[in-house]
Amino acid sequence: MSFFVQQHSIVFLKGFITLFLSCIIATRFNFCLSNSNIPFSFKTLPLEGHLSFDETTLNKASTDFGNRYQYHPVAVLHPNSVSDIATTIKHIWNMGPSSHLTVAARGHGHSLQGQSQTHGGVVIKMESLKQHEMQVHVGNFPPYVDVSGGELWINILHETLRYGLAPRSWTDYLHLTVGGTLSNAGVSGQAFKHGPQISNVQQLQIVIGTGEVVDCSEVKNEELFHSVLGGLGQFGIITQARILLEEAPSMVKWIRVLYSDFEAFTRDQERLISQDNAFDYIEGFVIINRTGLLNNWRSSFNPQDPVQASHFNSDGKTLFCLELAKYINFQHIDIVNQEVERHLSDLNYIQSTLFVTEVTYVEFLDRVHVSEMKLRSKGLWDVPHPWLNLFIPKSKIHSFAQVVFGNILTQTSNGPVLIYPVNKSKWGNRSSVVIPDEDIFYLVAFLTSAVPCSNGSDGLEHILSQNKRILEYCERENLGVKQYLPHYNTQEEWRDHFGTQWEAFRQRKLVYDPFAILAPGQRIFQKTITTSSL
Repeated sequence: MSFFVQQHSIVFLKGFITLFLSCIIATRFNFCLSNSNIPFSFKTLPLEGHLSFDETTLNKASTDFGNRYQYHPVAVLHPNSVSDIATTIKHIWNMGPSSHLTVAARGHGHSLQGQSQTHGGVVIKMESLKQHEMQVHVGNFPPYVDVSGGELWINILHETLRYGLAPRSWTDYLHLTVGGTLSNAGVSGQAFKHGPQISNVQQLQIVIGTGEVVDCSEVKNEELFHSVLGGLGQFGIITQARILLEEAPSMVKWIRVLYSDFEAFTRDQERLISQDNAFDYIEGFVIINRTGLLNNWRSSFNPQDPVQASHFNSDGKTLFCLELAKYINFQHIDIVNQEVERHLSDLNYIQSTLFVTEVTYVEFLDRVHVSEMKLRSKGLWDVPHPWLNLFIPKSKIHSFAQVVFGNILTQTSNGPVLIYPVNKSKWGNRSSVVIPDEDIFYLVAFLTSAVPCSNGSDGLEHILSQNKRILEYCERENLGVKQYLPHYNTQEEWRDHFGTQWEAFRQRKLVYDPFAILAPGQRIFQKTITTSSL
């Protein structure tokens, strides 16, 4: 009897497995069959540019600077015009909710965790968008430049300098697209003075999730305007932007000083960002267990007192570097030098560590690109970059530093650790960016690079574990920290991130991208597929 039952069970199990596999195969066949029609339907679209389906192009579009995630699209759009983008999105919109297709706008591919990728969807190569040449408008106050959403900031710098002008706010790295940085915030050492890049935009042109092209500004379609700025690509693709400009300096006086006392370091930073016209750029970074530091600077910076500097010894201590820049026009150079001396005399840095250099404006702003070229030559650029960027309230920065720099991050970081304060008043209060609810908050950025195949402290797993410990500490102690360039895997985590802004964010998504076609790589909203698609 038991033998019969056993045989019957085996037969039943085999039948069940066969049926189960048949269902999987049928489902996959139907999915593949529907996907096989995608290239054909796209080939009928009236485009000025073109769609690519070749494996090399698709592979490139499935990677990014983070070098950790890889999602393959089915096509890459190289748009020649805004209408190409609108036509493609409209085509997918017309397919309705039964289509699996989504769209990801890709700038220079500098996203960290697959945010510019889409699995089985369409990647739009924004750098191909060259419909409008840059137009610099000098007869207005303030002056401005109209640029494509796919334009690189380094190109904008060079073009505006021809008119003696330049954008007011930057990121530390200029080889990024306008649409990419405006979809996040765009933060650097000028943010304390001018706010992030999203605070220096007058108007935008957007292609929303239905394929409609919409112009927006502070006074026209203002809800869309503010939603898109810092909106992580959820409400539309930025195809054109009007960027505010200021007079560009001739030279930059670039200064570095060191602190061993974190309280003195932050006190001086906070004092400087509250003063008018003290410096034009204020950042800082953390130096852990480093020796010979000043010797590394000697090739480009001059010590104010060479004798004192030669006697400086870090003794492996954790040090804090204050990095300052003052913009110079030649006709005012003597006055600027006097002002710099006066402001420096009020600071409490280690006197022997004052290092100064003077460089051109382009050399200063494009300084990270020089480091990139060196790393590329050594094969150390295209590696995993498990970066962690945090906004930390001023009231919690000392607790954070004590635990993180004192206990968690105890060895030299494989990349810079930035730390500097900004004024909340310069950010506005209507964009989609989530920031701490204090007048001053700090950006702390762990810009690490992982050594491939390493199992040590410079390996990917160790760095990710370290990042996790930092985030767990922030959550456990309820520090009110918010991630910049955020990444979460569940909508519940995103809801916590946005807090009281979540419901408004969700409602805007329903208005401007109701089928959740755009920016799937952010993993905030998932496209709902009806059963008719199977």
